[in-house]
Amino acid sequence: MRVLVAGATGVVGHPLVGALRARGHQVSALVRQGSRARAPEADDVMVADALDRQALLSAVSAARPEVVVHQMSALRLLRDDPAGAFALTARLRTEGTANLVAAARAAGARRLVAQSIAFAAAPAGDPAGNPVVDEDAPLYVDAPDPGWAATVRAVAELERLVLGSEDLAGVALRYGTLYGPRTAYARNGGTTQAVLAGRLPLPEGGSGITSFLHVEDAVGATVAAVESDVTGVFHVTDDDPAPAAQWLPHYARTLAGPSPRTIPAALAPRLLGWFMAHQLTAAHGAANDRARTALGWKPLRPSWRDGLGEE
Repeated sequence: MRVLVAGATGVVGHPLVGALRARGHQVSALVRQGSRARAPEADDVMVADALDRQALLSAVSAARPEVVVHQMSALRLLRDDPAGAFALTARLRTEGTANLVAAARAAGARRLVAQSIAFAAAPAGDPAGNPVVDEDAPLYVDAPDPGWAATVRAVAELERLVLGSEDLAGVALRYGTLYGPRTAYARNGGTTQAVLAGRLPLPEGGSGITSFLHVEDAVGATVAAVESDVTGVFHVTDDDPAPAAQWLPHYARTLAGPSPRTIPAALAPRLLGWFMAHQLTAAHGAANDRARTALGWKPLRPSWRDGLGEE
């Protein structure tokens, strides 16, 4: 098939291009002008900014894809400009997605597969008593933190746009917390550096649940979605959702870093920021049963215990 990968220089997009080509697909990599030098080896490289509607229409039309894959974000900017990274990513998930849907339809594509996130569900009681939720759980669009609420609303809009086009078969893949090369959990990543410096304490109880996902498994699930005929929203996570009280000390030991100090849960939002405090104390994991059944996919790395902090 002819496949266009938008966001082809990203953490998932870059290896995805190679994986699709290895499966015999003809792959076009869509990148911004400033990222052209970092484009992966592809059958064609198309240059356009997703926020420039006309340029995007022209680039996608020239590629003539049967399937379009949306891997666009601005999270590469997180270290230098966290607020700007989240704001631009929200635009790419809303305005950029709307432009990509229009371009895919105009080019005659039949299918659109998009990256979403599996950790945007609203809390529903004690996460220790209900550790995972499925895809039908409501998203946290009314989170008390304005930044996270805006992020989740952008995710909801991306999924609405991807699934709402009558002439495009849409799939939203809600990736778990990514680890592996080029992620925040890589050896040179931001979260790793915070743990090594003793700047990521554990709120008392540490009952927030995280569902992790290795980059290789994100790529594998995306290939499966490209080649499938199913539509809908799917959690793509490993099989081992874990509370912060388990994974954070394990991660620190693997890195040979200091043990995370324990802090009162009430102080966590002030010391860590609202989002990290929420993830470590109140978040739910995500059940991957639907992706395993409908996509015929299963993680090659079923547990974060066999790799988190090692790459």
